[in-house]
Amino acid sequence: MSNEKNFPQPRPVANHADVLVIGAGIVGLAHAARALDAGLSVIVIERDHEAIGASVRNFGHCCITAQSGELYDLAQSGRPLWLDYAERAGFWAGESGAVVVASTETELQVLRELSARRETGQVEMLNAQDIAEQLGRESTEGFLGGAFLRDDLRVDPRTTVAKLAQWVNAHVAGSVHFSTSALGFGAGRHRRASVQTNRGAFEADQVFVCVGHDVDYLFPQIAQEHQITRCALQMLRAEASEDLELKPAVLTATSMLRYEAFTEVPAAKALQAEVLAEHPELLDIQANVMFTQRPDGTLLMGDSHSYAATQAPFLKEATSQTLLSAIGGYMSGTELKVIERWQGIYASSATGPLLIRNAADAITVVSVTAGVGMTLSFGLADKNIKNLAKPAMASSITA
Repeated sequence: MSNEKNFPQPRPVANHADVLVIGAGIVGLAHAARALDAGLSVIVIERDHEAIGASVRNFGHCCITAQSGELYDLAQSGRPLWLDYAERAGFWAGESGAVVVASTETELQVLRELSARRETGQVEMLNAQDIAEQLGRESTEGFLGGAFLRDDLRVDPRTTVAKLAQWVNAHVAGSVHFSTSALGFGAGRHRRASVQTNRGAFEADQVFVCVGHDVDYLFPQIAQEHQITRCALQMLRAEASEDLELKPAVLTATSMLRYEAFTEVPAAKALQAEVLAEHPELLDIQANVMFTQRPDGTLLMGDSHSYAATQAPFLKEATSQTLLSAIGGYMSGTELKVIERWQGIYASSATGPLLIRNAADAITVVSVTAGVGMTLSFGLADKNIKNLAKPAMASSITA
């Protein structure tokens, strides 16, 4: 009597699509959305029950103006897409720009120099009274002026990716599978690539692996070659007074030390030295002191930065207090009652801010290895989807 029935049988292919996206964060969902609009069928798989990573733990600030070079081009090309999908998927997006507050002449000079490099109106210089009005303050104490960054956008990080995932899943050619973990990769029987998961096999002509800082879990060699590490940050959410209406994102001197468009101008070196001399505690935690207001009125505030391959989950209260004290100085007269504290983690690399690498035929790893994933997501996705050859899928994608 044959015992063949006792041997495990090959699991049939569960799903097919033109494009399979691994990861339902903003980068993965942006790839899914652009693929659907290109007429392709799409499956998204996500290991968690919902997106809980960098896409929901940030300021909701699309920092378009402060990018430079290729990142600026990607940010600008993604800007109209952000607004388009906000309308179609039903998430909030505001063309509210950003305000950079200047408290010293050196800070003002950095802003003047950036303004001079950009088209008229993109970086508009503001006086102290303008800044006070933007922050809902009557007093101009502590302000010399600042600048308005016209092209920056704002979204609500707590709701955006969930709304976009719902839109993808509701599309006639799209589906999103949560609680579905990628376990292995190979050549498909019906499509060019196969992904084994805890819920069966998925096959596609093109797979995009958009797992942020967790590339090393799936492709450790690629992560090592790109020198991916994890950047952990501390953030806070506070209640604010009922009459506060803060439309733009608010950036400060430490923000100007982190974004390339600012650091490229001649006055940037003097600003670095000035902040080091006057506020070494901010540089000690590698702070980007900034804040935004969610549609519910609460303030998202932060943030600090630390880098390691594995990040301990413990928040340092001294770091939170340093950030809160710095932000309180800009929001004089507004009581800030902290109601949440959390740790964010995103991918970082000294090699470069973008990882786009073929792990195998039709399997492409995509990660924004800098803290601008929201900013670049749609522009990057649009470029990658356009690079898929028609009518057949391309076997490689290049950055």
